[in-house]
Amino acid sequence: MEAAPLFEEFVPESDCDCPGCIHWRRTALVLPPRLGGRPAAHGARRALVLAAAAGTVLGAQTLPAAASVEVGARPAVPGTVPADDGSDEGTDNPQGGVSPLHGDAATSTPGAPGVAAYRATTRAEIIERAQKWVAAKVPYDMEKYWPDGYRQDCSGFVSMAWNLSGNEWTGSLGTYAVRIAKEQLQPGDILLFHNPANPTKGSHVTIFGGWTDTARTHYTAYEQARPHTRKQVTPYAYWTNGDRYLAYRYKGVSEGAPGGSGSVTTPYPGARSFGPGANNPYVTRLGKALVARGGKRFYRSGPGPRWSEADRRATQAFQLAQGWRGRDADGLPGPTTWSYLMKGKGRNIPAAGADGPATGSGAAAPGYPGRAVFRPGRTDPAIERLGRQLVKKGFGRHYAKGPGPAWSESDRRNVEAFQRSQGWRGAAADGYPGPETWRRLFR
Repeated sequence: MEAAPLFEEFVPESDCDCPGCIHWRRTALVLPPRLGGRPAAHGARRALVLAAAAGTVLGAQTLPAAASVEVGARPAVPGTVPADDGSDEGTDNPQGGVSPLHGDAATSTPGAPGVAAYRATTRAEIIERAQKWVAAKVPYDMEKYWPDGYRQDCSGFVSMAWNLSGNEWTGSLGTYAVRIAKEQLQPGDILLFHNPANPTKGSHVTIFGGWTDTARTHYTAYEQARPHTRKQVTPYAYWTNGDRYLAYRYKGVSEGAPGGSGSVTTPYPGARSFGPGANNPYVTRLGKALVARGGKRFYRSGPGPRWSEADRRATQAFQLAQGWRGRDADGLPGPTTWSYLMKGKGRNIPAAGADGPATGSGAAAPGYPGRAVFRPGRTDPAIERLGRQLVKKGFGRHYAKGPGPAWSESDRRNVEAFQRSQGWRGAAADGYPGPETWRRLFR
């Protein structure tokens, strides 16, 4: 009997889930470039995979005939999310592995990939570096390197934001970090899914930029995905394989000032350090902390040491996000505001369009009366006030009459419609107003 040809199976260790990476699933025995294969020529549409000659017999089994695989085709996978969501479905490039920095950065930056060198950084610096790629719309490419020396895929993006000495991949980023719980997530941390059984299936990593809702169902994600770097509101933990993502914190990040610099024990410098005419390093540190907590949009330049209206508006937005009102949300940082910012406590500033008086109106929302007011059988002036505000905002279509002071199903349905307009779902859109619903209605 003629001996059957032998074939060696290779499993590439690529891992990127930014939309990239089902090369192995669609081209079977064709190796990715980093494992010794040759990159496909530009414009090539098919990769021919010769499994065995038709009719070749191995024992009592017949090997399949040669097959042709359409590289550009998207497989029919039930339940897959849109192609631009970072999923690996429908793309053909596996992620690059561990590699040094490239270009001028390779000679000017000490250290080697794979060697844990925890360079000190702050949360503000991580977000600022990530934002540079977002602004530049760096194209996704697992074989190319941006002028800063980092590979243009998801793990290269995180390596850049964390200022690592080389390019890592999802299988090695965890060595530079410690596991944390969902409740501990702060800007600059990452959400990582590495699939060791099949790194090409689903593996991906995003940078956490802050929660966008009080229920913590959505967050701002910075990520490298096709077609280019992006920043967008993303369901926790991700669009696909969400239950398999783990939260990590870079070992070199400053814990105390998620946006500041220096010692975490720096005491509050006093009210005179802030406000019109102030010009000192504490103003800069405040501004950087505010940027890291979602306040970047308030600054056209800086932050800097000279107090500005941007500092006041960003501070007020942070105070309002904590549910503070009146003099507690005047835009001037007191000891509590300073402590929250320096220690990473409290809620982040909501995304643009979802915040309150910090956008310049200056009007404070009325105090939230408590959850117990908005329940079946309850009567309270706050219920009528809520209803009138819903009508004012364009969410009163379920009222047949009123609104009035007695809680009704019409109130609940109108509140639910408003909550859903904020992008909330599930328990966050149950029709019963909590503090955040109340704040946004009366912003």
